[in-house]
Amino acid sequence: MTAGRGVAQLLTEGQIITVYYKPFASIAGVIPGMPLPTNVFIALAMVAFVAIVMKKTSIGLFIQSVGINPTAAKYVGINVTMVLFLVYAFSGFCAGVTGLIESSLIRAADANNAGLNMEMDAILAVALGGTLLSGGKFYLGGSVIGAITIQTLTTTLYALGVSADQLPVVKAVAVIAICLIQSRKARDLFEKWKNRGNGAAAAGAKAVNKA
Repeated sequence: MTAGRGVAQLLTEGQIITVYYKPFASIAGVIPGMPLPTNVFIALAMVAFVAIVMKKTSIGLFIQSVGINPTAAKYVGINVTMVLFLVYAFSGFCAGVTGLIESSLIRAADANNAGLNMEMDAILAVALGGTLLSGGKFYLGGSVIGAITIQTLTTTLYALGVSADQLPVVKAVAVIAICLIQSRKARDLFEKWKNRGNGAAAAGAKAVNKA
């Protein structure tokens, strides 16, 4: 990620390239006659495409198999390396589409600031959507809801006066909290605490009954 941003800085010589091509602005703008901005339709099209691939094609089954248990997937004949490569390549394609939308919003190519810290939003959206950060089965609908939640959180924090420099800290704390909640050790500690509480309540009830 850092190398890619550095290459972009090198190509642009550290300058913000302003784009005056009017059709380019329509990527994140509103096409006359359309009720919503164009980027909303782009996002919906991407979600629909992923949903179709995951539910209606064999590659979707391969991706889920590799995500849940890559060792087992390898033993049944799935080319795990190729599947991972394709997933990362598609992730890069999605990042490219996002870059087009972002640059269309500001009408410029800003290699230094555009998309900065957006990877934190992506991680947090997926985690909030119910996907374990340690790997496993993912939930597309949950990730979409997580992305909407993150954007709502970001807008709310800005409205409350939280600066852009402080916002990543809040999101980082949320990611760490989710990681702790999802960890097996944390769940075991919670279950032990819950069982201890239930045991104490049962003992108290028994003592009352004897009395």
